[in-house]
Amino acid sequence: MSRQQVQLPVSSPRLLASAIGVAITAGSAGQMVFAAEKTDSKASGNAIALDATAITGEAQDSTSYQVEKASSPKYTAPLVDTPRSVTVIPQQVLKDTGALNMQDALRTVPGITFGAGEGGNPQGDRPFIRGFDAQGDTYLDGVRDTGSQSREIFAVENIEVSKGPNSAIGGRGAAGGSINLVSKKAHLGNSFDGGFTWGSDQTQRYTLDGNYQFSDTAAGRLNLMSHESNVAGRDKVDYDRWGIAPSLAFGLGTDTRVNLDYYHLESNDTPDSGIPYTIPAGGSAARTKSNPDKPYAGGDHSNFYGLDRDFRKGRTDTATFAIEHDLSDSLTIKNTLRHGTSMQDYILTQPDDSKGNVNNGSVWRRANTRVSNTETTTNQTDLFGNFYVAGFKNSFSTGVEYTREEGQKSSYNVNTDTTPRTSAATTNCTPSMIGASSGYNCTSLSNPNPNDPWNGAISRNYAGTDTKANTYALYAFDTLELSEQWLVNMGLRYDHFDTDYKTYNNAGTTTSKGDDTSEFVTGQFGVVYKPAPNGSIYASYATSATPPGNTLGEGQEGNPLGGTPDRNGNLLKSDMEPETTKNYEIGTKWDLLNDRLSLTADVFRTEKENARVQVDTTSYENAGKTRVQGIELSASGKITDKWQVFAGYAYMDSEQVDGGDLPANKINNGNELPNTPKNSASLWTTYQVTPKLTLGGGAFYVDDVYGSVANTTMVDSYVRYDAMAAYKLSKNVDLQLNVQNLTNETYYDKAFSTHFANQAAGRTALLSTNFHF
Repeated sequence: MSRQQVQLPVSSPRLLASAIGVAITAGSAGQMVFAAEKTDSKASGNAIALDATAITGEAQDSTSYQVEKASSPKYTAPLVDTPRSVTVIPQQVLKDTGALNMQDALRTVPGITFGAGEGGNPQGDRPFIRGFDAQGDTYLDGVRDTGSQSREIFAVENIEVSKGPNSAIGGRGAAGGSINLVSKKAHLGNSFDGGFTWGSDQTQRYTLDGNYQFSDTAAGRLNLMSHESNVAGRDKVDYDRWGIAPSLAFGLGTDTRVNLDYYHLESNDTPDSGIPYTIPAGGSAARTKSNPDKPYAGGDHSNFYGLDRDFRKGRTDTATFAIEHDLSDSLTIKNTLRHGTSMQDYILTQPDDSKGNVNNGSVWRRANTRVSNTETTTNQTDLFGNFYVAGFKNSFSTGVEYTREEGQKSSYNVNTDTTPRTSAATTNCTPSMIGASSGYNCTSLSNPNPNDPWNGAISRNYAGTDTKANTYALYAFDTLELSEQWLVNMGLRYDHFDTDYKTYNNAGTTTSKGDDTSEFVTGQFGVVYKPAPNGSIYASYATSATPPGNTLGEGQEGNPLGGTPDRNGNLLKSDMEPETTKNYEIGTKWDLLNDRLSLTADVFRTEKENARVQVDTTSYENAGKTRVQGIELSASGKITDKWQVFAGYAYMDSEQVDGGDLPANKINNGNELPNTPKNSASLWTTYQVTPKLTLGGGAFYVDDVYGSVANTTMVDSYVRYDAMAAYKLSKNVDLQLNVQNLTNETYYDKAFSTHFANQAAGRTALLSTNFHF
């Protein structure tokens, strides 16, 4: 078998990263112990906390589940006074739950589900927030992180989830909200954290996080990670990745601060092909929403329907240069320049029901392939601080942004027709075709063999699509304090988003092209009443806009580029307008128990209008409408000095209100939206039994989820239970045991619209040994 692919060196860099970690450990541990003790002796009663914008007199408890403020200056008030739903997953929750990637971390936030990708919609993180696809709405330190990828968290300090339309803060998209990863940066003081995790399913994970202060105002930090594992309850699936994230900071504690950060991650996985949906005897066209199909593996949930040909490689590189200067005690200017690339290269076998199988005990192996690379350059300048007008305090943030994005997408040719067959056989898979008679492209539903001697041909297909986009934006935010009891929160953003694309054949000849220019203004407005200093009641309104070409082909495009072909086949300028979303929200937030525990509650209604729909066989209009409304509750922080909790509940009532006049779309009016469970809840809690022993556990519930708006495919509800125990052997060494999915529940955490669903990991045990100096 011939295969051409981008070669990613994995072993050698991993060994280099491990060697660096060992060298740092051996050479610096003693000095770090001394430095840590010296720092501890100075810190009593004198602790200071440095962030990107200020020096404060008190350091927050780094072990607390409670977070008081978002990292971005665009949030111009503490969370208790911010009139929208914002959940911050702090570092301690990431540690205690044993989270290893972004999807692990986000399971602690109700109202977020994940969708599956294939070939056209790429593999990688595909979160849905309040029922809206947020695959293109992930940010790193407040800057859009373009490109589909599976995100690691070894270099992440915490994760901020903002629910509800968020284009005013983040720009285009963000119809249901956005996710911001806050990276680990160099800071004053010396520290060293290292650890290794060994677990079931051959899990081996090594991490290092070392910070060293070079001078009174300069420091460097290095994060390293190496991870290898199989997946509990799944045959053949494995993950193999490594990463490095150095950070330098100068001018810490002074008026001018400079940060240089770099992030590199490489992965080489055997991707999970998922479990096919059952279909009625009449085929997939006979599916009905009264009896939706569900995942079925023919009796063995560990079945893997892929082949040894399958692989998925990825590489992400991000370099950031940020400089900020305090113009005065109340005014700061900051400039962030970032350049990043994200690459994916894979062949994924999907169990495909379109060949008239599954119901008869056979499965067709369809190859989904992708070779893509996204390159992004962003410059963002922010001015923020506070000022008084007519005696009223204003906490403000304003700025400008320019972003250049380029996406390139092509694929592989996978020739499956290697055995002479009749024309009927090429379009249907039957039990008689299982094995050699179909060139091993047809396999058994109940007993697939990933080691089948498939001998099809694989070659690169250089035909593809290039997409380029430019964003010019202006934005401003302000929290106006009318009195101690009344606050007004305002935000406004203008975006000019132009994008163009071309498709080309294997010889590189352009076959079609098109472009679109969208200009839109989005905003947010909220009124906050504070009956007490530690609480607030608010009402807010926010909007978002999703223009054509929003994800540059790196996600599902509900409003894709394209227009009417001219006589030469070139697509003319798109006449589609941006899809718009608006949100109404009423809520309350309270910091109780001496401000140790944060409680929130809100009622919301999110409406998406102007959605692109097909109205006849050749025409499209911005005529669709969907709606999600519900309630959310959350609690985070300390109930007592020894008892912590991080919990939430979300109820979401979703509906396609108008799918347009085309009968095939109109029939779905009134249906629930895909990946939008009516009920979801999470509870994670820990208790310090003794000064050395901490016990914890959690439960995570997700209601039934439909895979498509037709409501003909569905995955059942589930409850997952986790537990942990941590023990301090000394002040420098501790052990932690996490057991995830205690009851070994078989459940599905990603629903694709038609062919398959992804099965979550079974019971997994992870034992970590951690070192701190």
